Amino acid sequence: MEDLLADALRQQLQDQCTTAVVRRIEASGDADALWAHIDNSGFADALVPEAQGGSGLSLREVLGLMSLCGRFTVPVPLAETMMARSVLAQTEGPDHPARGRITLAQGHLLPDGSLVCASVQLGRVSDAVLVSDAVRSWLLFTQDGQSASASFVLDANLHWSAQHMAITQPLAQHHDTRLLLACINAAQLSGALLAVFNNTLQYANDRVQFGKAIGKFQAIQHQLSLMAEHSFAAHMAAQLGCASDTASPDPVRVAVAKARTSEAALEVAGLSHSIHGAIGFTHEFDLQLFTRRLHAWRQAGGSESYWHTVLGEELVDQRRGLALDLIRSATDTTV
Repeated sequence: MEDLLADALRQQLQDQCTTAVVRRIEASGDADALWAHIDNSGFADALVPEAQGGSGLSLREVLGLMSLCGRFTVPVPLAETMMARSVLAQTEGPDHPARGRITLAQGHLLPDGSLVCASVQLGRVSDAVLVSDAVRSWLLFTQDGQSASASFVLDANLHWSAQHMAITQPLAQHHDTRLLLACINAAQLSGALLAVFNNTLQYANDRVQFGKAIGKFQAIQHQLSLMAEHSFAAHMAAQLGCASDTASPDPVRVAVAKARTSEAALEVAGLSHSIHGAIGFTHEFDLQLFTRRLHAWRQAGGSESYWHTVLGEELVDQRRGLALDLIRSATDTTV
C-alpha cells in the first residue's frame, strides 16, 4: 500500500516539481499550479478519516509521502497540510475550514495581546497556519496577519494584531505543533539526506581529477561512507518517528527521530559540500536547493539539542522504569 502511494506521488513530482519549478517558486513565482496538481490528487487528505472525505491512513503509511517532500524539495506545504488537516478533522467544536495550504507554527502571545510566529515553515506559500502556544491552538489565515521575510526564502515571520486575536476563537483542543513539525521534518530530512547522498555519489563517480574519478580516492570514499552512515541511520530514525498506526505521533519516538535526523543533516550537508568543492555553493548548482533545506528543517520543530534534552528527561523519569525499557519501546517499529 505504502509503495503504491509513494510511487504515485513520485511520478507526479517528477513531472510537476522539477528543480526549475522549485527555483521559480523560490524566486516569488506562483505556487498555485503545483499545489493544484498535488491537492487534486488527494494526497493532502491522506491522514483525514474516510468518514470525512480522506483516505484514513496512518503515519506509518504516509511516511513515504512525507519523505518524498524532502527528496524533491517540494516548495509547497504538502506534508504540513496532511498533518494539519488530520488535526482539524479530529478537533471538536466549531467547524474550521481545512482547505487550502496549511502549515504549522509555534506562536507567542505578546503582552499587548498580539501573536507572533517566527520563521513559519513555508509561510510565504501557505493560506493558513495551525498555531499553538503552551496552552492553546488557533487556525489563523496568513492574509489576516502581517508578514516579513525569514532566513529561509519560503519561510515567513508572521504577526496577528491584538484586535484580530480578540475575535479569533481557539480550537477546542490543544495541539503541540512543535511535536507535529518535528515528526514531519524528520521524515522530510530523511528524504533530502538520501537525495544529497545519491547526488554526491553520482558526482564523485562523474568528476575526473588526475586521470580518474574522484570517487576512487580513499579520502573521498571515507567521506562518502560517513554520508551513507548518517543518511541511512536517519532513514531508520524517521521510520521510528512515524511508527504509529494512527495519525498521531508518539513524543518519545519523534524525539529519537528528530534528534538523529537533525544530527545527520549537519554532517551530510558539510560532507557533500566538501566533496563538491566550490561549485556546490553556487546558485546555479542544484546541491544548494537541498542543503539549505537540511539546515532549515534541522532547526524547525527543535534541533537535535532540544530533542536530546527531551529524551534525557524521559530517561531520568523514574516513572518510565528502566532506561533499557524506554529504549526498547522507542525503537520497536512493530507496535
